[in-house]
Amino acid sequence: MQTAAAPTGTSIELGSSARRARDRRRAPASRGGSRAARSLARLGLLGIVVTIFLTAAAAAGEPTQYVPGRSGGWQSWLAGPLADLRLGGLGPGEFQSLTLVMCASYVLVLLFARAVSLRSLWVAIVVAHVTLLVGPPLLSQDVFGYIGFARMGVLHGLDPYTHVAAQASSDEIFAFLGWPHQHSPYGPLFTLLSYATVPLGVGGALWAFKALAVASSLGAIALIGLAASRLGGSRRWACAFVGLNPVLLVLAVGGAHNDTLILLTLAAALALTAGAQPRVRAGAGTLAAAIGVKVTAGLMLPFLILAPRRVRERLHVAAAAIVSLAVVGAIALIGFGSHAIGFIGAVGEQQQLVSIHSVPAETARLVGLNGTPTWWRDVFVAAFLLVVVVALWRTARGGDWRVAAGWSTLALIVSTAWLLPWYVIWALPLAAVCRDRRLRGATLLLCAYAVLFHISLGEALLNPPRPKAVHVIPFPRRHGVDLTRFQITNDALLDLGR
Repeated sequence: MQTAAAPTGTSIELGSSARRARDRRRAPASRGGSRAARSLARLGLLGIVVTIFLTAAAAAGEPTQYVPGRSGGWQSWLAGPLADLRLGGLGPGEFQSLTLVMCASYVLVLLFARAVSLRSLWVAIVVAHVTLLVGPPLLSQDVFGYIGFARMGVLHGLDPYTHVAAQASSDEIFAFLGWPHQHSPYGPLFTLLSYATVPLGVGGALWAFKALAVASSLGAIALIGLAASRLGGSRRWACAFVGLNPVLLVLAVGGAHNDTLILLTLAAALALTAGAQPRVRAGAGTLAAAIGVKVTAGLMLPFLILAPRRVRERLHVAAAAIVSLAVVGAIALIGFGSHAIGFIGAVGEQQQLVSIHSVPAETARLVGLNGTPTWWRDVFVAAFLLVVVVALWRTARGGDWRVAAGWSTLALIVSTAWLLPWYVIWALPLAAVCRDRRLRGATLLLCAYAVLFHISLGEALLNPPRPKAVHVIPFPRRHGVDLTRFQITNDALLDLGR
């Protein structure tokens, strides 16, 4: 990593690297330039677009388990315009077949992405995103949680960091919520932004969040491509790696998750810090501001602070991050007063829960443990901290901070007991722009693991036997909680398989 004060020779070298990268993009490689490679790449693009369309249209056709928000009623604004096609419902068999074809198509695109034009890739990326925009929210009710927290603050005068949605049960959003007894785990910047959607009503707010997810994802893909190009890599491959990834498309964008905003800030930091004249301080400020959206964005920040070689420049980067955090803190204090950092406590609440498909839970089952004991989870947390310490040490000694941050992000995903499948997209930008093939391979393996969460093929591999002693969460059925799938045991075991 070079700072803005890099020697002239280094700038020339980086410039030459960029020129060589442009030449590679213009001159087809022996495999990439062949007609067969282009045909296979286009077949992959077509496969992704078609399977995305069929998934969204079938999910919109009638109530299905793949649209959890249906628990509040199958409204026209929930189904979206694709419901007019009347393609029928989306069953487990159809969803699995479409998902597997989508994943196979994605592999084809990655293998031969350099054989097609950037324009072709972007057409497929945009079409897939727009299709998901007009379809119903898939596989998660989180977007209704965003709406619920916003309506609590604006319409009911309840601070989402000190109150829960169940305290405003008369609101029309309540029937759509999946977690009515949880405080908001989202940062103050995102919460204040969500307040702006309240005048749109429930349906309008849903579409606003869907549009935000699509726009932030597309912006992130463009910035990731720019960062890869500035670092001498393939813009086309990087855009394909992130923009056509099934986890990003179906789980993150399809579910209208605010993790796409985190993706955008990570991509912006990567673009700012790449090239002959990296703007490391601006990148650090961007990451610090992103903590106001979701606290996990802060994991990448210490690596960026250590990226410059000179200690003085590191101090300047740290100062820029502190200033940005101070601005976020001031906004939070104005909006929420003494409860401005209440979201940190809510994140702590989440970490006391266990998803049965998290790596700690699955490994505990494999070794024959009863549930997922606290000490077992602590082992994974300790391993994560060790990875971070080693990665920071290597960064401080001149290692590539992007690679170090990428492995640390994967370690976080693997170690958390509260793993939701769309969290995997946090690692995509770093894996896309760096040259570490092992990091890319590990990221793709985690993406495959996330896909298994929701297809029938993964049931035998990931679905553990039902615990013997359980106490069902006492939520009424009308709140949208499937009483046969959500349970609490002595270690707070939760089934997020559906």
